[in-house]
Amino acid sequence: MALFLSPKVLPILMLIASNVFMTFAWYGHLKFKGTAIYIAVMASWSIAFFEYWLAVPANRIGSQAYSTAELKTMQEVITLTVFAVFSVVYLKEALTLNHVMGFALIAGGAALIFRG
Repeated sequence: MALFLSPKVLPILMLIASNVFMTFAWYGHLKFKGTAIYIAVMASWSIAFFEYWLAVPANRIGSQAYSTAELKTMQEVITLTVFAVFSVVYLKEALTLNHVMGFALIAGGAALIFRG
C-alpha cells in the first residue's frame, strides 16, 4: 500500500483519474448534441470541478519526485491514452492506424523528456 502512496506512483494514479473526469467534461456531451449548449457547459464545468481536485494535488505531490516537464509529459501521455479508450468505448469512434502512429510519435517524444 505504501507504494501506491509514494510521490512517484500516487500522482500517476491521480492524473489517470483526473483525466477520466476531464475527458468526460470536454467530450462526454458530444453524445447529447441535442442538449442546449448552456446545459452542456454547466454539466462539463461541474465534472471539471472534480478533475481539478485530483489534478492539482497530483501535481503538487508529484513535484516531490518529478520535474515540471516530466509531470506535464505524463499528463499528456495519460490524456491521449484515456482519450483513445474513451473515444472507442464511449463515443464508438474507430481508432485508426494514423491515430495509433501519431500517438506513438508523441510517446516517443515523451520518452525523450524522461531520458535525462
